[in-house]
Amino acid sequence: MNPKSLFGIGLVALGILLFTTKDHALSTGSLFGFFWPSLFVLPLGVFFHWLYFGMTERRGVGMLIPGGILIVAGIVCQLSMLFDLWGVLWPGFLLAVSVGLFEFYWFGGRNRWLLIPINILLVLSLLFFALFSIGALWNGLFGSSPILAIVLIVAGVLLFFTSGRNKNPY
Repeated sequence: MNPKSLFGIGLVALGILLFTTKDHALSTGSLFGFFWPSLFVLPLGVFFHWLYFGMTERRGVGMLIPGGILIVAGIVCQLSMLFDLWGVLWPGFLLAVSVGLFEFYWFGGRNRWLLIPINILLVLSLLFFALFSIGALWNGLFGSSPILAIVLIVAGVLLFFTSGRNKNPY
């Protein structure tokens, strides 16, 4: 794809975005406010990968660590900015470090000792993702409604009154 067609696609996407926003109130400041990860962080991560794969002829494997970190962190930040999910997606920063180290492991000398921090960070990231996603879902379902409290009260009352009844007292 040539640069003209990429620029055209970008203009079409920007036009659709401007057209679909409420009252066309999307200003330059809000564009930078919402899309700073796509404008600054992601291109820098792609740049580090381009340096490794294109310019250094795969000799500068250390460039993959910041490249992997910046790409994953950029994706996390972009999703968090667009959907306001900072409270759920923050473990992605742990995942970013794990991805950067894994790229270094995969394309480097395959030092098996790197797998220890890679796996620790990966497991912590997935654990926190699961916990905070379940917590956000729980708060979304039961956070501001008394449904859970009512269900617990009814279940407790039923257990209390049915446990005293013993059909065969002897």
